[in-house]
Amino acid sequence: MFKGITAVLLFIASHSLGWANQEQPSEQGAMLSDYQSLDEALDSAPFIELGETTFSILFWDLYQSRLLTTSGRYPISAQKEMLVYQINYQADISSDDLIKRTVEQWQHLNISPEVYTPYLAPLKTIWPDIVDGDNLALLMTEQRSTFFFNGKRVGAINDAQFGQLFIDIWLSENTSQPKLRAELLGDNND
Repeated sequence: MFKGITAVLLFIASHSLGWANQEQPSEQGAMLSDYQSLDEALDSAPFIELGETTFSILFWDLYQSRLLTTSGRYPISAQKEMLVYQINYQADISSDDLIKRTVEQWQHLNISPEVYTPYLAPLKTIWPDIVDGDNLALLMTEQRSTFFFNGKRVGAINDAQFGQLFIDIWLSENTSQPKLRAELLGDNND
């Protein structure tokens, strides 16, 4: 039983991360979305919360998460809108386990290893070990995914494909957690 619970805990934690420390200039030479804190990013535009959810196994709450966009809808137009996905952890998990569970979810979504493998090394450099009470957030903008740990910037991946690939873990119609998807998108009708 604990083996199954551990696997689920790891799965949950892995769904909140996907960060890399690849700071590359845009074509214009300026850095895209150079926010140094999550508060700075959230203050940069009016974000609207679509939904929030708590992921639990049996009697244990593993994390709470919420989805915000600048348009108040999902999917977003990455060229014009921004998205924040924020996770508040209520369990400990190592960065290695986060990466492992993220890969398992991409495999669940039938994502080709050729697509996700290039992100694994950068993720390893950014993902911290998580302890109960930690917060991780993703800010998706055009061409960049910026990550924040406990409100502070920890890195970014300058790739338009990565952000969608990562957020699909929760928001794809084929997610392994359809109830969480519905709650994040504001469909709380059971």
